[in-house]
Amino acid sequence: MKNRILSLILALAMLFTLTACGGGEAKETPETRRANNEIAIGLVQDLGDSLDPHKSASAATRELLYNVYEGLVKPNADGELIPAVAESWVLSDDRCTYTFTLRDGVKFWDGTPVTAEDVIASLERCRDDGYVPALAVATFAADGNTVSVTIDKPNGEFLTYLTSAVVPAAKIGTGPYRMTSRLVQNNIVFERNENYWGEAGKMSKVTFRIVESAEAIVMALKSGAIDLSNHLTSTQASQLGDFQILEGTMNLVQAVYLNHAVEPLNNELVRKALCHALDREQVFAMVADGHGTALGSSVYPNFRKYFLPELVDLYPHDVEKAKALLKEAGYENGFPLTITVSSEHQPHMDAAQIIAEQFRAIGVEVSIKPVEWGAWVSDVYNGRNFEATVVGFDASTLTARALLERFNSASSKNMINYSNPAYDAAYERALSAATDEEQTAAWIEMETILAETAANVYIQDLADLVAMREGLTGYQFYPLYVMDVASLCWE
Repeated sequence: MKNRILSLILALAMLFTLTACGGGEAKETPETRRANNEIAIGLVQDLGDSLDPHKSASAATRELLYNVYEGLVKPNADGELIPAVAESWVLSDDRCTYTFTLRDGVKFWDGTPVTAEDVIASLERCRDDGYVPALAVATFAADGNTVSVTIDKPNGEFLTYLTSAVVPAAKIGTGPYRMTSRLVQNNIVFERNENYWGEAGKMSKVTFRIVESAEAIVMALKSGAIDLSNHLTSTQASQLGDFQILEGTMNLVQAVYLNHAVEPLNNELVRKALCHALDREQVFAMVADGHGTALGSSVYPNFRKYFLPELVDLYPHDVEKAKALLKEAGYENGFPLTITVSSEHQPHMDAAQIIAEQFRAIGVEVSIKPVEWGAWVSDVYNGRNFEATVVGFDASTLTARALLERFNSASSKNMINYSNPAYDAAYERALSAATDEEQTAAWIEMETILAETAANVYIQDLADLVAMREGLTGYQFYPLYVMDVASLCWE
């Protein structure tokens, strides 16, 4: 009770800071923002990693940078790749050379025209820094307003990697908004890019306010400090009767990710026992009022081409089966397990608490270890110093590779230390496939291997609940982590 009261006091203090600090901000209300054609959006965490579009790793950062940077192509809300800095392209008969015609009139935020040389410099930077591995053996050529990219062999997914930002040396972008200021742990401000080549953003100014607690997000919406917030829990949404509540999906794979370098999680029977201990329906009911889409592997439903819904039924909830598997593995009396979770991500914390009880029902003594997001990134993701964790992984591009490459044994992103020769062989076949059909078959084989070896305890693609003040319109859900603020407007 004391902790809850303290949280509420801190939330109120944060709200006071948001609404009463600074002479100009003291008078800001939803009405004044509407009159000035502005909006304030709440974020549950600050952008913790680099704002360099070629180095940012977190989904939360990419979600915002979509508005300020563009590649030769970009995704739309239907999951299609559409022209951006390039107005068109053609593919050679051998399917190895892409020739892009740049759009006339594209300028960076400062009004400088985008040139073919800028495009090539950006692609070279992505290649040389290893940001886009598919560019590793690519060559580039410029001719007036055209850019040619040649790869060593056909790759049906290659175009998706050219969503990488086109930037000059100063790393400013071509998107509908420009980033004008950032105050760490407080706010990020975007202003409309008046030099934008396409349809201008409808809001003249967008302020993202960092509100780092579940209580504070709800109170910030109710008080008028912010107008919109996404990634809400159903509990939060239920408290916002005066707001529009929109529902989509998060486009991520939430799971209990297991470190295969730690005993007994290196035992497949143990991992399968944990999978049988999971009761997804209880998680949905208790955490999100029944919302959520069940997953059985590391692909979510919006990747329709690859998603296999039948994998969800591979490990039905069965406590006795789980106990029998633990006994067979030599752990009849269970074992201790620490689940490390980012305390700033309420859906993961909530899921971890429920799943901990489900694991305890089969004799696994679970301890929940909440940590700050920065510590999670450094210790769990980068350091691989954990036993289990609940988190969600998204796709940075519209490719199966973006979801499945991380479990290749040689991948620097393989935080669970997964090692499976059959998986690695399928990965190599996917990269060298001569046809789209062969490549798709390899990705589906990898997805199946993850499920059949119980690589992780797969939970769901979370429902994405968005609270939006009455009078706002234009919010769109994407099949990737994207918050497209250019389409938002006041009625």
